[in-house]
Amino acid sequence: MKLRNTLTAAAMAAAVLITAGCAVSRGQETAGAYIDDATITGQVKSRMLDNPNVAGTSISVETLNGTVMLSGFAKNNVERDTAERIARDVNGVKAVKNQIVVRP
Repeated sequence: MKLRNTLTAAAMAAAVLITAGCAVSRGQETAGAYIDDATITGQVKSRMLDNPNVAGTSISVETLNGTVMLSGFAKNNVERDTAERIARDVNGVKAVKNQIVVRP
């Protein structure tokens, strides 16, 4: 199961990087910043999918200039807080905005 999650996360991260190309969007100044944000998003998502305490498919991750925005739904506050901790622990993350709603 863990291998499948790891492979899924790796495929998602690769897709993010491939589709990012050299495009610059959302007010970012360089293509490098866009690629860095895509890498951060991929790493956060991958770590959430590997963590049995977080329903990674229920949480959306977006990154802009090193600030990670988490949104979606969690079963409880522990899951919400774990998702935030996972995001904060990724290299390159400057800040985390946790908009995850707890819905039992």
